Formats: sequence, structure tokens, C-alpha cells
Amino acid sequence: MSSPTFSRGGSEHIRRLIAEAIQNGSRTATVTGCWEIESAVRIPSDLTLILDGCHLKMADGVYENLFVNEHHGTDLGKTPAGTDRNIVIRGRNGAILDGGTYNGLSERNQCQNGLPPIWKNNLILFTNVDGLEISGLSCYHQRWWALNFIYCANGRLCDLDFRASDIGIDENGNAYHGLKHERYGEVLVKNADGIDLRQGCHDFVIENITGFTEDDSIALTGLNGSLEQTFAVAGLPADISNVTIRNVSTAAFCSNVRLLNQGGTKLHHILIDGVTDTSADSPCLDRGIYAVRVGDTHLYGARHATADETYDIIIRNVFSRASGAAVALAGDMRGLVLENITAADGTQTIEDRRGA
Repeated sequence: MSSPTFSRGGSEHIRRLIAEAIQNGSRTATVTGCWEIESAVRIPSDLTLILDGCHLKMADGVYENLFVNEHHGTDLGKTPAGTDRNIVIRGRNGAILDGGTYNGLSERNQCQNGLPPIWKNNLILFTNVDGLEISGLSCYHQRWWALNFIYCANGRLCDLDFRASDIGIDENGNAYHGLKHERYGEVLVKNADGIDLRQGCHDFVIENITGFTEDDSIALTGLNGSLEQTFAVAGLPADISNVTIRNVSTAAFCSNVRLLNQGGTKLHHILIDGVTDTSADSPCLDRGIYAVRVGDTHLYGARHATADETYDIIIRNVFSRASGAAVALAGDMRGLVLENITAADGTQTIEDRRGA
């Protein structure tokens, strides 16, 4: 199959479509065709963006998101008064969001020598949005995490497929496909998650997630780092809570689903129902490390979480062939329920390091 031809000016084209949808009162814009995206497109409240069979690819050499909400990164957007509401991005007929050619921005070199922070490499970055849907999309070659949400609520993320880069660069500078943990230093695009819910996210449904991610397919991460401090919303709770994750069938280099909170951020009332490790059939990697991982013995925040901060987590219907374990537990927690956890190919069923 030949590569599509991409038209330049995709950002301005989509902005015009959004402006027309607001002007005519429909508040629905439909994008078709193959377009290069040179700068982030801001999506306002009460707008539905239909991506109909289109392929949107980040332009070479840019350090930009593809979509952000209207008040993202503004002073108003860091207050409850600046909350954006009811944003829908709905894919149809094989719509694709594509990171394109990797731009070299990484966690190690961010904010150095004029480079921006790493979160400029998210395909979608929503901050302080109440009411959102992202569905029916394939995300190719994300340059870091594909979809990132901070202080967002009442969200639905469904029918999403990820095709992260599986390229390694060997010691002679030759590129190859198929990642192996013992050669992690050669991985070109590191920490290429699929979906990340960060501090302040609550009341989400995430379901029907497929594909390959270089790191975690879905991560619920309650930390208070520079990302969270940059986009924190004054007066809103920092908890990650009331999240349902269903029907995840992915090959993940690290974990299919990852839960982590430290430094005082609470993570609670989480349901994970249906996680299948598909790495046996994936040419992108040998096998992941965990199917579901809760907590960590490594310190990422000011301190580890307590049982009053990590609680009421249900994990059921998990199948894994990971190199580590089907389910890994670390740190302190209460109200944990594990049901129907299945391990294959010599995988450990439960790795329990709570209290370590």
C-alpha cells in the first residue's frame, strides 16, 4: 500500500472548520483527508469534532500537541471558572492521529538547549475539562504518551487502537523493529504510553483498547510533579477516582494497566475488568513485564502512599504471559479485590510486594 499524500496547513484548515461550526450554530465540524499538523488545534467547549477517515500527522521537526482544549495552558484554565466542557473527538472510517517522524524530544533532554517540556509531545493533552469523549481512533507513532488528561472529569475513552513505534537503534546506528528489554537503551521512542490519567481525573470510563504501546497502555498516575504543578486547577481535588477500565487487549512493553500514586495524591474506587496480554502474537516486542501493576517500591514522589490514599480497587478477568507477573502489588493499600487472574507461559500469577 502506498503512503498517503499529506496536505500542509492542517492546523489552520481544522481551525477554520471549527470557526464555521461555531458561526453556523451546529457546533459540529467534520475533518476529512490527510493533513500535516504544524501547531496545536484548540477545541472549545460544546463542540464535536468528527474525524471521518482522515489521517492527521504531526509535521516533521515540530514540538507541538495535535489537540488541546481551548483554555489549556492559560491562567484562566487553571481555575474552575476556566473549565472547558463537553468536548467530543469522534473517529469514523479508520481515522488516524499520527505522531509522524520522531522529533528527538525525550524526558532526558526536555527543557534543555531551548527544547520545550516533554508534554509537548502528547497527541492530545486536555487539562481542566469536564465532560469529554474520545473514541474510534487509531493513534500511530506517538512521540511520548498519546493521550494525556490532567484535572479532567466525566470522560469516555473508547474504541482506541495504539500503534507505537517499535524501532530500536543498535550500536552501529542501524534501525530495527521488535523491542527487547535487554536492549532497552536502544529503544528510540521511550515511555510511549497510550492513555494517561493524571492528578485530578475522576469519573472516567475507558474501554475497548487495543494495539501496541512501548510503555503502559493505560496509566492512572497520581503524582505531583512538574506536569501536575504546571496544570493544577486551584480548588479542585487532586484525587484519581471513580474510573472503570474494561476490555483492554494490548501488547505492552511495560504494563497493560498501571496504577501509581505517591506523595499524598489519592487513588481510589477503580474497577479493572478484562485485561488480555496479546504480546504472544505481536511482532513489536517479546513480552511485557506486567499485565496490571498497582504501586511501586521505587520512590517517585515525596513519600509512598498509605492505605488511606490507595483503596477500593477491583481487578478481575486478567490474562497475562508477562515476564514479571500477571498482577504486581507494591506499597500500602486497602479494599483490594482480585478475581480470575490467569497466567500463562510460566508467568507468575501475583507478585505481592506490599509492605516492602
